[in-house]
Amino acid sequence: MQEYGYIVVFKPTLVLGGGRIKGNVDAELVLHSMIEFPQYEKAIIITGDGDFHCLIEYLKKQNKLKKLIVPNRHKFSSLLRKFSPDMAFMNDLRGKLEYK
Repeated sequence: MQEYGYIVVFKPTLVLGGGRIKGNVDAELVLHSMIEFPQYEKAIIITGDGDFHCLIEYLKKQNKLKKLIVPNRHKFSSLLRKFSPDMAFMNDLRGKLEYK
């Protein structure tokens, strides 16, 4: 993605008991989105987490939301349903994205 001009922000993760991986990015995504707000035309937000409702709503009102990509069509916050015209689901993109 970076080779095509996208800004990709990586976040360190923690390995919890049982091998679970935890990466808390909520506050950082919102803060980074607002810091960089004047620098981008449109944002693509990838989440199913309702904690980002206010960010997505603000981007939409400012005409800065390109797409909301939800990883799992069957499990995402109902707070995001109002953005359904702007949604795409990773489940539906599998054929295009999977390694063959």
